[in-house]
Amino acid sequence: MPRAKGGPKTRQRRKGRLKMAKGYYGAKSKLFRTATEAVDKSLVYAYRDRRNKKREIRRLWIARINAAARSYGISYSRFMEGLKKAGVLLNRKVLAEFAACDAAGFANIVKLIQPSLTEAVTP
Repeated sequence: MPRAKGGPKTRQRRKGRLKMAKGYYGAKSKLFRTATEAVDKSLVYAYRDRRNKKREIRRLWIARINAAARSYGISYSRFMEGLKKAGVLLNRKVLAEFAACDAAGFANIVKLIQPSLTEAVTP
């Protein structure tokens, strides 16, 4: 059986991997083995961080809502409790946008949930 050396498929695979490593520093963009290791690791990071990005964005929304709610004398957890009891169906993304860009709109939401918070305190 004849020995199979690097034919078109092997060259294509190597070319593709080195193309993915374009812009990497030093040998990571020039040598096939180191490029393969660097690309594999970067793909792992990319997969992981696509999920972490969602967590970080949610944390940012919560921080913005908390800051805006505290300016009206309510903690984040009490604010969210008031929303639930008042039946307001706004998600954190929209609430954070209100908190950051539309102070009057956020104030209206706080006024809307105030009665549901006060009736929860008095038994």
